[in-house]
Amino acid sequence: MDENHLAKNLGYLCSYYPSIAEACRKLCINRQQFNKYLSGQTRPSRRNMRQICDFFGVEEAEMLLPPARFAEIIQLRPRVETRAPASPETRALTRLLQSSREVPDRYLGYYFRYFYSFAFPGYVTRSFIRMYRANGHVYWKNIEFVWRRDRDRRPRQVFKYAGLVTLIAERLYVFEEEEVLKNLVTQTILYPSYTSWVGQLRGIQTATSSLRGRQPAASSVLLVYLGASVNIRRSLERCGQFPEDAPEIDPDIRARIVNRITKSTHVLTVTPEA
Repeated sequence: MDENHLAKNLGYLCSYYPSIAEACRKLCINRQQFNKYLSGQTRPSRRNMRQICDFFGVEEAEMLLPPARFAEIIQLRPRVETRAPASPETRALTRLLQSSREVPDRYLGYYFRYFYSFAFPGYVTRSFIRMYRANGHVYWKNIEFVWRRDRDRRPRQVFKYAGLVTLIAERLYVFEEEEVLKNLVTQTILYPSYTSWVGQLRGIQTATSSLRGRQPAASSVLLVYLGASVNIRRSLERCGQFPEDAPEIDPDIRARIVNRITKSTHVLTVTPEA
């Protein structure tokens, strides 16, 4: 009975569009597969169901209601827009958001992020990251102090970033923006963990230096997993910029964030292992 309700309710939502074909294009779902949903022949996969519910602005539980009750609920809401077909660029951004749902839960939790400082040559930055799931998508918060620990008694400046985490072709992509001034954007590409547990994630990041004329730069980056629950205050107290030979920076970590451009490649690359 619920499956029949689902098919009828999906058809009702599509009635707000000029055609089923247009709804399929905007949903980025194959028309032939979508017809099976409408006929009740098959049920959408978990991923497609989330995609459909997000697109139409409904909950999965609502999709299983008796059609008459479902129609009453929808009629009380703002009318579903019949917007112009999404552009390829818009669909690309939509796919990025959808791919965020594919990030496994084992990556969620807290990390230290290590990389050679863009602003202070010879220093290693340690920042604090939380990776979490909200509304089905995976996001992260990154807190970075401008705090040369061998010179400054306290942080001179604090940068807070908010970002989206996606999983595409076995690589984690992170797109983050500085939250206050919104004038810094960073992209990070990380190798996944090839074991059942997450220890370290290695990759490359690109950004601009906020203190050196906004010069574009790239560097190796390493995320070290701290756990699903940590003492946030104590973790933040350990952040800042450290001289590369400081005892606070483990030699193994330092070796894994060294930036190397070989004569054979002429570009900065990293492997899963140092």
